[in-house]
Amino acid sequence: MKALVLGATGAVGKDLVRQLLEDDAFERVDVFVRREVAIPSEKLVPHVVDFDHPAEWAGLLTGDVLFSCMGTTIKAAGSQEAQWKVDYTYQYEAAKAARAAGVPACVLVSSVGADAKSRIFYSRMKGRLDDDVAALGFPGCFILRPPSLIRKGSDRFGEKAGVAVLKVLNGIGLLRAWKPMPTEAVAAAMVRLAKSGRTGTLIFDSQEILSA
Repeated sequence: MKALVLGATGAVGKDLVRQLLEDDAFERVDVFVRREVAIPSEKLVPHVVDFDHPAEWAGLLTGDVLFSCMGTTIKAAGSQEAQWKVDYTYQYEAAKAARAAGVPACVLVSSVGADAKSRIFYSRMKGRLDDDVAALGFPGCFILRPPSLIRKGSDRFGEKAGVAVLKVLNGIGLLRAWKPMPTEAVAAAMVRLAKSGRTGTLIFDSQEILSA
C-alpha cells in the first residue's frame, strides 16, 4: 500500500509515520510537509510544499489511503482565520485532490465534540471539515474524534493540566468518554482502519477509537 500523510510532524502524525514505516503492509509513505524532515527510511518520500497553493502539489496525491491529522492551536495560529486555514482549508483541499485522483480511502483525525452547528468555533470548524470530507465520496472514509491527547514531551501547560484533571475525574468514574488518549493509540487505530478493507463513512467517537 502507498500512504499519503498530512500532519506528519504533529504529535499524532509522528507516531503515525513511525508505525507506517514499521508496517510491512505499507511499501511507501509520502509525507507532505512545510520543511524537510530527517527520517532515515527508504520507504519515506517527503514532499516539501506550500499549502497555500494546492494546485502546485495536488497531482502528487495518488495512492491507497490519505491520512489527515494536521492541526494547530489558535494561540500558535494567531487568529481564528489562520487556524481555519490550517485545520480546515489545507486538509479539505488535500482530501478533495486525493479523491479526484481516485484515492479510495481517507482517515481523518477530528476532535471530540465536532459539530458543524456548534456555537464553539473549534467544534464548528472540526464538524464542518468532517461533513465536507465525508461528502467527497471516499469509498472508505474514517473519522476519528479523540478526546484530550497525551502527547509525549508536551510543553503546553494548559494541555498537561487538563489531562491531569481529567485523569482524576476518570478515576472516580466521571467523564469516562473524555479519558485522555495517547497519541500512539490514535495512530494505531488509523493504521488498522486503513488496512481493514471496511467501506462507508464511519465515525469513531472518543473511546470507540481504541476498538476501531
